[in-house]
Amino acid sequence: MQQHLLARRQTPHPSRSRTLTGLLTAAAATAGLLLTALAPGAQAVAANPYERGPAPTNASIEASRGSYATSQTSVSSLAVSGFGGGTIYYPTSTADGTFGAVVISPGFTAYQSSIAWLGPRLASQGFVVFTIDTNTTLDQPDSRGRQLLSALDYLTQRSSVRTRVDASRLGVMGHSMGGGGSLEAAKSRTSLKAAIPLTGWNTDKTWPELRTPTLVVGADGDTVAPVGTHSKPFYESLPGSLDKAYLELRGASHFTPNSSDTTIAKYSLSWLKRFIDNDTRYEQFLCPIPRPSLTIAEYRGTCPHTS
Repeated sequence: MQQHLLARRQTPHPSRSRTLTGLLTAAAATAGLLLTALAPGAQAVAANPYERGPAPTNASIEASRGSYATSQTSVSSLAVSGFGGGTIYYPTSTADGTFGAVVISPGFTAYQSSIAWLGPRLASQGFVVFTIDTNTTLDQPDSRGRQLLSALDYLTQRSSVRTRVDASRLGVMGHSMGGGGSLEAAKSRTSLKAAIPLTGWNTDKTWPELRTPTLVVGADGDTVAPVGTHSKPFYESLPGSLDKAYLELRGASHFTPNSSDTTIAKYSLSWLKRFIDNDTRYEQFLCPIPRPSLTIAEYRGTCPHTS
Protein backbone atom coordinates (compact mmCIF):
# COMPACT_ATOMS: atom_id res chain seq x y z
CA MET A 1 0.00 0.00 0.00
CA GLN A 2 2.78 2.42 0.90
CA GLN A 3 4.64 1.52 -2.34
CA HIS A 4 1.46 2.23 -4.34
CA LEU A 5 1.05 5.67 -2.73
CA LEU A 6 4.75 6.45 -3.32
CA ALA A 7 4.42 5.54 -7.02
CA ARG A 8 1.42 7.85 -7.36
CA ARG A 9 3.36 10.73 -5.78
CA GLN A 10 6.34 10.25 -8.15
CA THR A 11 4.29 10.02 -11.39
CA PRO A 12 3.68 13.53 -12.92
CA HIS A 13 0.08 14.49 -13.64
CA PRO A 14 -0.56 14.11 -17.42
CA SER A 15 -1.76 17.70 -17.87
CA ARG A 16 1.23 19.09 -15.98
CA SER A 17 3.58 16.99 -18.14
CA ARG A 18 2.03 18.36 -21.33
CA THR A 19 2.29 21.92 -20.00
CA LEU A 20 5.95 21.47 -19.11
CA THR A 21 6.69 19.96 -22.53
CA GLY A 22 4.97 22.86 -24.26
CA LEU A 23 6.93 25.44 -22.28
CA LEU A 24 10.22 23.72 -23.05
CA THR A 25 9.38 23.53 -26.78
CA ALA A 26 8.43 27.21 -26.92
CA ALA A 27 11.61 28.17 -25.10
CA ALA A 28 13.71 26.13 -27.52
CA ALA A 29 11.99 27.72 -30.50
CA THR A 30 12.55 31.21 -29.11
CA ALA A 31 16.21 30.43 -28.46
CA GLY A 32 16.56 29.11 -32.00
CA LEU A 33 15.10 32.29 -33.48
CA LEU A 34 17.39 34.38 -31.32
CA LEU A 35 20.45 32.43 -32.41
CA THR A 36 19.44 32.76 -36.07
CA ALA A 37 19.00 36.50 -35.70
CA LEU A 38 22.38 36.82 -34.04
CA ALA A 39 24.24 34.60 -36.52
CA PRO A 40 26.96 36.68 -38.24
CA GLY A 41 25.86 37.78 -41.71
CA ALA A 42 22.55 35.90 -41.57
CA GLN A 43 20.37 38.91 -42.23
CA ALA A 44 22.96 40.83 -44.24
CA VAL A 45 22.93 38.10 -46.87
CA ALA A 46 19.15 38.23 -47.15
CA ALA A 47 19.08 42.04 -47.30
CA ASN A 48 21.93 42.41 -49.82
CA PRO A 49 22.28 39.19 -51.82
CA TYR A 50 24.58 40.84 -54.37
CA GLU A 51 27.27 42.09 -52.00
CA ARG A 52 30.68 41.24 -53.40
CA GLY A 53 33.98 41.58 -51.62
CA PRO A 54 34.88 42.64 -48.07
CA ALA A 55 33.27 45.55 -46.22
CA PRO A 56 34.55 48.74 -47.87
CA THR A 57 36.72 51.38 -46.26
CA ASN A 58 37.90 54.72 -47.55
CA ALA A 59 41.28 53.14 -48.20
CA SER A 60 39.82 50.19 -50.11
CA ILE A 61 37.76 52.30 -52.50
CA GLU A 62 40.69 54.62 -53.18
CA ALA A 63 43.09 51.74 -53.82
CA SER A 64 44.29 51.11 -57.36
CA ARG A 65 43.19 47.46 -57.02
CA GLY A 66 40.48 45.68 -55.06
CA SER A 67 40.38 42.24 -53.48
CA TYR A 68 39.69 40.22 -56.65
CA ALA A 69 42.35 38.85 -58.98
CA THR A 70 41.34 39.67 -62.55
CA SER A 71 41.73 38.34 -66.05
CA GLN A 72 40.97 39.90 -69.42
CA THR A 73 39.97 38.82 -72.88
CA SER A 74 40.01 40.70 -76.17
CA VAL A 75 36.96 40.88 -78.42
CA SER A 76 37.70 41.44 -82.10
CA SER A 77 35.59 43.88 -84.06
CA LEU A 78 35.28 41.13 -86.69
CA ALA A 79 33.49 38.88 -84.19
CA VAL A 80 30.75 41.33 -83.21
CA SER A 81 28.17 43.62 -84.75
CA GLY A 82 26.79 46.91 -83.52
CA PHE A 83 30.05 48.14 -81.97
CA GLY A 84 33.79 47.96 -82.56
CA GLY A 85 34.99 45.21 -80.25
CA GLY A 86 36.91 45.81 -77.04
CA THR A 87 38.38 44.24 -73.92
CA ILE A 88 36.53 42.43 -71.13
CA TYR A 89 38.00 42.54 -67.62
CA TYR A 90 36.55 40.18 -65.03
CA PRO A 91 37.18 38.66 -61.58
CA THR A 92 38.98 35.35 -62.02
CA SER A 93 37.17 33.60 -59.16
CA THR A 94 33.64 32.25 -59.54
CA ALA A 95 33.25 31.44 -55.84
CA ASP A 96 30.99 34.43 -55.22
CA GLY A 97 28.58 33.67 -58.06
CA THR A 98 27.74 36.10 -60.83
CA PHE A 99 28.72 39.76 -61.00
CA GLY A 100 27.13 42.98 -62.17
CA ALA A 101 28.59 44.44 -65.36
CA VAL A 102 29.34 47.83 -66.89
CA VAL A 103 30.24 48.81 -70.46
CA ILE A 104 32.39 51.91 -71.02
CA SER A 105 32.66 53.97 -74.21
CA PRO A 106 35.53 56.29 -75.17
CA GLY A 107 35.04 59.80 -76.52
CA PHE A 108 35.24 61.55 -79.87
CA THR A 109 38.28 60.47 -81.97
CA ALA A 110 39.37 58.17 -79.11
CA TYR A 111 39.87 54.43 -78.70
CA GLN A 112 39.23 52.09 -75.78
CA SER A 113 42.82 52.59 -74.64
CA SER A 114 41.78 56.06 -73.42
CA ILE A 115 39.52 54.57 -70.75
CA ALA A 116 41.31 51.22 -70.26
CA TRP A 117 42.52 52.11 -66.75
CA LEU A 118 38.96 51.69 -65.46
CA GLY A 119 38.82 48.05 -66.61
CA PRO A 120 41.06 46.28 -64.11
CA ARG A 121 40.37 48.83 -61.39
CA LEU A 122 36.62 48.20 -61.34
CA ALA A 123 36.89 44.48 -62.14
CA SER A 124 39.15 43.95 -59.12
CA GLN A 125 36.36 45.37 -56.96
CA GLY A 126 33.83 42.81 -58.20
CA PHE A 127 32.45 43.79 -61.63
CA VAL A 128 32.70 42.53 -65.18
CA VAL A 129 33.89 45.54 -67.19
CA PHE A 130 33.81 45.91 -70.97
CA THR A 131 35.78 48.81 -72.46
CA ILE A 132 34.78 49.15 -76.10
CA ASP A 133 35.86 50.68 -79.34
CA THR A 134 33.13 52.33 -81.37
CA ASN A 135 32.36 51.65 -85.02
CA THR A 136 34.26 54.80 -85.96
CA THR A 137 36.08 57.29 -83.78
CA LEU A 138 33.76 60.02 -85.11
CA ASP A 139 30.48 58.45 -83.92
CA GLN A 140 28.08 60.85 -82.20
CA PRO A 141 26.48 60.29 -78.75
CA ASP A 142 23.25 58.74 -80.05
CA SER A 143 25.27 56.16 -81.99
CA ARG A 144 27.54 55.53 -79.01
CA GLY A 145 24.47 54.96 -76.87
CA ARG A 146 23.23 52.24 -79.22
CA GLN A 147 26.70 50.71 -79.30
CA LEU A 148 26.86 50.58 -75.49
CA LEU A 149 23.61 48.60 -75.52
CA SER A 150 24.86 46.30 -78.29
CA ALA A 151 27.98 45.64 -76.24
CA LEU A 152 25.88 44.84 -73.16
CA ASP A 153 23.83 42.38 -75.21
CA TYR A 154 26.97 40.73 -76.54
CA LEU A 155 28.47 40.57 -73.05
CA THR A 156 25.43 38.86 -71.51
CA GLN A 157 24.42 36.63 -74.44
CA ARG A 158 27.45 35.66 -76.51
CA SER A 159 30.70 36.51 -74.75
CA SER A 160 33.02 33.92 -73.27
CA VAL A 161 32.26 35.29 -69.77
CA ARG A 162 28.49 35.47 -70.09
CA THR A 163 27.95 32.90 -67.34
CA ARG A 164 29.79 35.19 -64.92
CA VAL A 165 27.41 38.11 -65.55
CA ASP A 166 24.05 38.79 -63.96
CA ALA A 167 22.07 40.18 -66.90
CA SER A 168 19.64 41.95 -64.56
CA ARG A 169 22.41 44.12 -63.04
CA LEU A 170 23.97 46.26 -65.75
CA GLY A 171 25.31 49.80 -66.13
CA VAL A 172 26.96 52.14 -68.62
CA MET A 173 29.74 54.69 -68.48
CA GLY A 174 31.49 56.84 -71.04
CA HIS A 175 33.85 59.74 -71.59
CA SER A 176 32.94 62.90 -73.55
CA MET A 177 30.69 61.79 -76.43
CA GLY A 178 30.78 58.37 -74.80
CA GLY A 179 29.42 60.08 -71.70
CA GLY A 180 26.66 61.61 -73.79
CA GLY A 181 26.15 58.11 -75.15
CA SER A 182 25.70 56.71 -71.65
CA LEU A 183 22.77 59.11 -71.18
CA GLU A 184 21.32 58.00 -74.53
CA ALA A 185 21.65 54.34 -73.51
CA ALA A 186 19.94 54.92 -70.16
CA LYS A 187 17.13 56.81 -71.92
CA SER A 188 16.58 53.89 -74.30
CA ARG A 189 16.88 51.07 -71.76
CA THR A 190 15.28 52.03 -68.46
CA SER A 191 16.19 48.67 -66.90
CA LEU A 192 19.81 49.79 -66.54
CA LYS A 193 20.84 50.13 -62.90
CA ALA A 194 23.47 52.88 -63.22
CA ALA A 195 24.81 55.47 -65.66
CA ILE A 196 27.97 57.58 -65.28
CA PRO A 197 28.83 60.20 -67.93
CA LEU A 198 32.42 61.42 -67.44
CA THR A 199 32.85 65.01 -68.68
CA GLY A 200 29.99 64.17 -71.02
CA TRP A 201 29.16 65.96 -74.27
CA ASN A 202 25.78 65.97 -76.00
CA THR A 203 23.72 68.43 -77.98
CA ASP A 204 20.69 67.28 -75.97
CA LYS A 205 20.91 69.07 -72.62
CA THR A 206 17.75 67.79 -70.93
CA TRP A 207 17.08 64.28 -69.65
CA PRO A 208 13.75 64.19 -67.80
CA GLU A 209 13.03 60.73 -69.26
CA LEU A 210 15.84 58.96 -67.40
CA ARG A 211 14.87 56.39 -64.79
CA THR A 212 18.40 55.09 -64.18
CA PRO A 213 20.37 56.30 -61.13
CA THR A 214 22.89 58.69 -62.69
CA LEU A 215 26.19 60.15 -61.47
CA VAL A 216 27.22 63.10 -63.65
CA VAL A 217 30.94 63.90 -63.48
CA GLY A 218 32.17 67.27 -64.72
CA ALA A 219 35.49 69.13 -64.57
CA ASP A 220 35.93 72.76 -63.49
CA GLY A 221 38.53 73.39 -66.20
CA ASP A 222 36.67 71.68 -69.07
CA THR A 223 36.76 73.85 -72.20
CA VAL A 224 35.48 71.15 -74.57
CA ALA A 225 32.27 70.37 -72.68
CA PRO A 226 32.07 73.19 -70.12
CA VAL A 227 30.07 72.23 -67.05
CA GLY A 228 27.80 75.26 -67.47
CA THR A 229 26.54 74.01 -70.83
CA HIS A 230 26.86 70.24 -70.39
CA SER A 231 27.26 68.43 -67.06
CA LYS A 232 25.27 70.87 -64.93
CA PRO A 233 22.28 71.08 -67.29
CA PHE A 234 22.38 67.28 -67.64
CA TYR A 235 22.17 66.88 -63.87
CA GLU A 236 19.60 69.63 -63.29
CA SER A 237 17.25 68.19 -65.93
CA LEU A 238 17.13 64.74 -64.35
CA PRO A 239 13.86 63.99 -62.51
CA GLY A 240 13.78 65.19 -58.92
CA SER A 241 12.58 61.78 -57.80
CA LEU A 242 15.62 60.05 -59.32
CA ASP A 243 18.68 58.96 -57.36
CA LYS A 244 21.23 61.28 -58.89
CA ALA A 245 24.46 63.11 -58.11
CA TYR A 246 26.74 65.74 -59.64
CA LEU A 247 30.48 65.58 -59.00
CA GLU A 248 32.60 68.46 -60.30
CA LEU A 249 36.32 67.71 -60.25
CA ARG A 250 38.63 70.49 -59.06
CA GLY A 251 41.70 71.39 -61.10
CA ALA A 252 40.59 69.01 -63.86
CA SER A 253 40.14 69.18 -67.62
CA HIS A 254 37.95 67.49 -70.19
CA PHE A 255 40.58 64.78 -70.53
CA THR A 256 41.09 64.00 -66.84
CA PRO A 257 39.01 60.78 -67.18
CA ASN A 258 41.59 59.47 -69.68
CA SER A 259 44.14 58.85 -66.92
CA SER A 260 43.96 56.99 -63.64
CA ASP A 261 42.15 59.26 -61.19
CA THR A 262 41.37 58.35 -57.59
CA THR A 263 38.38 60.67 -57.20
CA ILE A 264 36.69 59.41 -60.36
CA ALA A 265 37.37 55.80 -59.38
CA LYS A 266 36.23 56.26 -55.76
CA TYR A 267 32.83 57.75 -56.56
CA SER A 268 32.21 55.73 -59.71
CA LEU A 269 32.88 52.52 -57.79
CA SER A 270 30.63 53.60 -54.92
CA TRP A 271 27.84 54.50 -57.38
CA LEU A 272 28.10 51.20 -59.25
CA LYS A 273 28.20 49.19 -56.01
CA ARG A 274 25.25 51.05 -54.55
CA PHE A 275 22.97 50.79 -57.58
CA ILE A 276 24.12 47.78 -59.62
CA ASP A 277 24.78 45.58 -56.59
CA ASN A 278 22.31 47.27 -54.22
CA ASP A 279 25.21 47.19 -51.77
CA THR A 280 24.22 49.69 -49.12
CA ARG A 281 27.63 49.34 -47.47
CA TYR A 282 28.76 51.96 -50.02
CA GLU A 283 26.05 54.48 -49.16
CA GLN A 284 28.40 55.97 -46.55
CA PHE A 285 30.66 57.34 -49.30
CA LEU A 286 27.79 59.04 -51.14
CA CYS A 287 25.62 60.25 -48.27
CA PRO A 288 26.01 62.63 -46.50
CA ILE A 289 27.00 64.52 -49.62
CA PRO A 290 30.81 64.80 -49.93
CA ARG A 291 32.15 68.26 -49.16
CA PRO A 292 34.38 70.34 -51.43
CA SER A 293 38.04 69.37 -51.12
CA LEU A 294 41.34 69.56 -52.94
CA THR A 295 39.87 67.33 -55.67
CA ILE A 296 36.14 68.17 -55.46
CA ALA A 297 34.95 71.62 -56.57
CA GLU A 298 31.28 70.82 -56.03
CA TYR A 299 29.06 67.86 -55.18
CA ARG A 300 25.28 67.76 -55.29
CA GLY A 301 22.93 64.84 -54.89
CA THR A 302 19.77 63.30 -53.55
CA CYS A 303 20.26 61.73 -50.13
CA PRO A 304 19.44 59.31 -48.72
CA HIS A 305 19.17 57.13 -51.80
CA THR A 306 16.02 55.09 -52.25
CA SER A 307 16.67 52.71 -55.17
